[in-house]
Amino acid sequence: MWGMIESGGWTVFDHMELLFVIGLPIGLAKKAQARAVMEPFVIYMIWNTNINYILNTWNFGVDMSNVEDAIGIKEIGGVATLDTNLIGALLISGLAVYLHNRFFDTPLPEWLGIFSGSSFVVMLGFFMAIPLAFLTAWIWPSIQDVISQLQGFMASSGTAGVGIYVFLQRLLIPTGLHHFINQPFEFGPAAVEGGLLNYWFENLSEIAAFDGSIREIFPQGGFMLQNASMFFFPIGIGAAFVATSKPEKWKKTMALVIPTAATAMIAGITEPFEFTFLFLAPQLFAVHAALTSIFAMTIYAFGLAGGFAANIGGITGVLLPMAENHLDAIFIYFASGIVLTFIYYFAFRWVILKFNLKTPGREEDEEVHMYSKKEYKAKKAEEKGAASSDEGLSDVGKKALGFLNALGGTDNIADINNCTTRLRISVKDPDQLENDAFFKNYGAYGVVRNGKAIQVIVGMEVPKVREEFERIVNDNVS
Repeated sequence: MWGMIESGGWTVFDHMELLFVIGLPIGLAKKAQARAVMEPFVIYMIWNTNINYILNTWNFGVDMSNVEDAIGIKEIGGVATLDTNLIGALLISGLAVYLHNRFFDTPLPEWLGIFSGSSFVVMLGFFMAIPLAFLTAWIWPSIQDVISQLQGFMASSGTAGVGIYVFLQRLLIPTGLHHFINQPFEFGPAAVEGGLLNYWFENLSEIAAFDGSIREIFPQGGFMLQNASMFFFPIGIGAAFVATSKPEKWKKTMALVIPTAATAMIAGITEPFEFTFLFLAPQLFAVHAALTSIFAMTIYAFGLAGGFAANIGGITGVLLPMAENHLDAIFIYFASGIVLTFIYYFAFRWVILKFNLKTPGREEDEEVHMYSKKEYKAKKAEEKGAASSDEGLSDVGKKALGFLNALGGTDNIADINNCTTRLRISVKDPDQLENDAFFKNYGAYGVVRNGKAIQVIVGMEVPKVREEFERIVNDNVS
């Protein structure tokens, strides 16, 4: 029974590429999203099948005779192909979404009508997948060699290798490519056969019973310390945000910082916290990545290694088995973490004040005017195309309506999209937008403006906000 549960639990990780191929169109397709999910999957599998045929027919320096043991080869959807990881999945899916947005509605002659819509998109993708498969078979093995050499360098470089690994893993989080760094270590053979996670849990009792340091019996466990700082840095960063906020915005900043920091410490979900300052002050993210790396190197040098996880539950899972023989490691971990908290506080505080960064509570917005319902409806009634009533809407619906009105109303919306934490809107006239304080009054963490391209930082509930946003826009148009 446990074997069945374990095998089922690996489903997501075993099919990560397919999930990204299917998931990307949900956020990027501008029309017919259900069909837009099917098209990238078909094109992606055509591309992989082409690569398989090419590698079995021509010599590109890739041995396909023993697929199970071959390095750089992975079976995806039953097709043995080059292991392009998430990069290949995102590129092919992105291309398919472009074809969908551009050609899905292309009118064809009546006698070719059966090939319109999704069929036309897949046909275009079919022919584009042929040269792309050849390019991949030609170029990707060399890229794999470079990646393999980098992994080997990190794995054999001791404390410095751990630092480089953690720094790159943290720095690549905004791009989503951090999986490309940590997956070969956590689930693959970059450090130990079968992956670090599997090795850690299989040998936990032996590691806990060892009299020496954890690093001594499990030196590869240094590559599991990338999340060791997550229990401490939210406190330091949050305190720096509060300390540097304007006196009149202190309470609002506290209301933002406390729940996000608590969520990070309890559940290990740091994205809302990190993305809060990533798009408002990207310089701080580089500082954050460096400090995370230094912390991992420090505790590794002191003899710590293994699954010191990012939240209370994960840390407890290490403390209980390690308490008997590795009490010194637990003390070092928490003592170093407390020092790290103060370092984060003073470092972030200094950078924020030195460069006058507009972190939460330091914006130049004018005071938010709290409209009465009557005033609000009267104001919005003057704006053509704006939806002015929030009666009968859910909390998410009210938030979406507030953002719509802040963006200038329905007639000012050109395109609607979203990513992990942001509502991405293209507007026709950026001068119609309200100030950032108006957005934040409806729960936005911030607003990024780049001409007509607007990003409203919403948080992890952005998919629900987008659905409500699109529904309200469509209702107003109809």
